[in-house]
Amino acid sequence: MSFGDPNNPYGQPQGQPQQPGYGYPQQGPPQQPGYGYPQAPPVQQYGAGGFPPAAPTSMPGLMTAARVLLFIIGGLQVLVGIIAGIAIAAASDAVDSDAASGLAGLGFIMVFILLVFAGLAIFLGVKFSTGGTAIRVIAIVYASLMILGSLANFTSGQATGVVGGLVSLAIGGIILAAMVNSQASAWFNRPRY
Repeated sequence: MSFGDPNNPYGQPQGQPQQPGYGYPQQGPPQQPGYGYPQAPPVQQYGAGGFPPAAPTSMPGLMTAARVLLFIIGGLQVLVGIIAGIAIAAASDAVDSDAASGLAGLGFIMVFILLVFAGLAIFLGVKFSTGGTAIRVIAIVYASLMILGSLANFTSGQATGVVGGLVSLAIGGIILAAMVNSQASAWFNRPRY
C-alpha cells in the first residue's frame, strides 16, 4: 500500500489537497538533546560583542527617595539639636547646682551626638551622586543604627516614643532597602571617569 494508491480506503483521495492536521505530520520528529551535533552555546550575559551593559546614567528612583529621606532626617536632627541645646542651656542657667550642671553636660553630649548623626546623614545624601561602595556601606550602617534606635523608642512606653519609633523605623527601613538591592550595587559600582 502506497500513499498514492487509489484503492486504499485510508489514503488521501487523489486530486484533493491535504488538510493540515490530517495524514502525515507537517514537521519532522522532535530532536533529542545530546545526540548528533553539539548544542548551541548558551546566550552571553552581556549584549552584542560581549561588552557589559552600560552603567546607569541617572540615579534609580529608590535611591533618590533614600537620598531625600537622608536630607530630611539630617535637617530635622539639626533642628532638634539646636532646640535641645538652647533648652539645656536655659535650664542649666535657671538652676545653679552641681547636679544640674552634670545633667546639662550629659545633655550637651547627647546634642553633640545628635548633630554628628545629622551631619553624617547630610554628608551621605550629598555623596550619593559621586560616592562609591564605602558610601553605600556607611549608609547601610547608618540605616541599621536608625532602626535599632527606633526599636529602643518602643521600650520607653510613652506615646510620643512609640510614634517616633514607628516613623524612624519606616524611614530607616526604606533607606536600608534602597541600599541593599541590585540597583544600588550597580549605581555605586559604576565607573567614574
